[in-house]
Amino acid sequence: MVIVGLTGSIGMGKSETAKMFRKLGIPVYDADAAVHAIYAPGGSAVAPIEAAFPGVTGANGVDREALAKQVLNDAAALKKLESIVHPLVGLEQQKFLEQAAAENAEIIVIDVPLLYETGGQKRVDCVVLVSAPYELQRERVLERPGMSEEKFQAILSKQVPDAQKREQADFIIDSSQGLEPAMAQVEALIPLLKKVPGRAWDSRRRQNTTAS
Repeated sequence: MVIVGLTGSIGMGKSETAKMFRKLGIPVYDADAAVHAIYAPGGSAVAPIEAAFPGVTGANGVDREALAKQVLNDAAALKKLESIVHPLVGLEQQKFLEQAAAENAEIIVIDVPLLYETGGQKRVDCVVLVSAPYELQRERVLERPGMSEEKFQAILSKQVPDAQKREQADFIIDSSQGLEPAMAQVEALIPLLKKVPGRAWDSRRRQNTTAS
């Protein structure tokens, strides 16, 4: 089983690219969706986040806006939040991988926005980066509700620069030309991904066996 890490900075088109892999029948694990699930009422992150950041949860689970106000420009607070969220998301990811392996999936995609920022590239067989020119990225992001230039720059400052990611990635999807050209790139990529040595899953299983 080849584990593909799909990543890209904010506004690069990663989520749309993930949908393209799904359309081609490739199982995709969505880290953002996993975070939403553990932030929801009854989710595993609600109680520990409330304990660490009092007042940011309620009947609807974690209030992401209230939480953002406490952590966005505070490196220590952000690190504390990550120490809570990352292990819980890791558990969700492991469940996904085990199910995919049980179903004999040939390729699976892990959609992780902060793959390089969290060292996740070490736990996949290859990395597919979704990228576009900065001006297009900025235009896309500033069109989002509630987004400002200040918030955009604050988010960018927490992410590895796109140029650096492009140097490190194994494959790059250029999202600047629209959906159809991007889909063509994804389709062309599948045969190449099938040739990648699938070592990450065996390594993860060995680690889990050792840990248990």
